[in-house]
Amino acid sequence: MCQVALYPGTFDPVTNGHIDLISRAHEIFHDVIVAVAHNPHKKPVFSVAERVAMLKKATSGMDGVSVTHFDGLVVDFAHKMKAKVLVRGVRMLSDFEYEFQMALTNRKLSSDIETIFLMPHESYSYLSARLIKEGAVLGADLSSFVPDFVARALRNKLRRRR
Repeated sequence: MCQVALYPGTFDPVTNGHIDLISRAHEIFHDVIVAVAHNPHKKPVFSVAERVAMLKKATSGMDGVSVTHFDGLVVDFAHKMKAKVLVRGVRMLSDFEYEFQMALTNRKLSSDIETIFLMPHESYSYLSARLIKEGAVLGADLSSFVPDFVARALRNKLRRRR
């Protein structure tokens, strides 16, 4: 039985939906490794170090959850971390096509790594980091979307960018 799962993502910023998925994965797997991807193509607001720090703070009360970062192929990193399962979140049908394509590609690259899809609580099913960033730029109240410390960091970061 697999004891270790890897939840990779950009997490720019970490949302309540991400935290919900981490918690759900932890109910299934003994250890969950949350891995922040180095992906400069997405032009993240926060650095990898900032995203790792926010995730560590957001998951600080979850024993068995660790946070790190990686560069390169996620299946290679999964092997390095001795994880046999990748956890991916699927909010809406529109997510499924992309996630399914990525899961099949990862399976072709490494047939011993399995992908499982988890759905967040329905109250988070519409959340996306992109929408939260857009809302932050426009001054939206983010308190129901992200932890308070993330909302403050996002407002401060976006204020400096203007």
